[in-house]
Amino acid sequence: MSAIQATGLAAGYGGREVLQDINLTLNEGEALCIIGHNGAGKSTLMRCLFGLHRPTAGSITVFGQTLPRHEPAALGAAGIALVPEGRGVFPDLTCEEIFGLALWSAGVPKAEGALRIEEVLEILPRIKEFRTRRAGTLSGGQQQMVSIARALLTRPKALLLDEPSIGLAPKLFQDLMEPIAALVKSRGMSMLLVEQNVHEAFAVSDRVLVMRSGRLIREGTPAELSDHSVLMELF
Repeated sequence: MSAIQATGLAAGYGGREVLQDINLTLNEGEALCIIGHNGAGKSTLMRCLFGLHRPTAGSITVFGQTLPRHEPAALGAAGIALVPEGRGVFPDLTCEEIFGLALWSAGVPKAEGALRIEEVLEILPRIKEFRTRRAGTLSGGQQQMVSIARALLTRPKALLLDEPSIGLAPKLFQDLMEPIAALVKSRGMSMLLVEQNVHEAFAVSDRVLVMRSGRLIREGTPAELSDHSVLMELF
């Protein structure tokens, strides 16, 4: 069964078309990466998949079902979580307060909340060093850890990550993605990764889709698309 399937998806802003006839399948337990140039439509696609932007055409199913309302709350309840571009942490809240808000929003019982936080801290242990600090005082890499941890608190069956490497050194991005890739393998979690850091993204992906000018133009394995000259032709 697919975790997410989009068929004939189209979307735009103010009458300007951004996505055209997108057909995409994220399989259960798969790490799928989407790459493409700036402005290709990758973030718009992620916003549509997570119910933050309404498509003008097409359909989206989640674990084989069409949701009555394709919106973030319903998708969260179905087991989908998003780590947005730009991290989206609340700068005036501490990490612990952000986690508490995420647990409350997901309807996690108080008695279970502490267990879930400890579970996430085992995955991303460096957060223990700054869990009581306000998010606005953290570095970009630390904020990204908090954003990913917040999503993992819901124990998602499918995790969507939109450009998580922005502003991060390659080594830090690698350190962030390795435990996420391990979850894909150990839990059978699905991951959809939109990324421009091709080398590091390919290292944690099973399959790659290339997007250009609002369309998906190529599919392959990381090995098939790792040649620099091939990527230059596609971009």
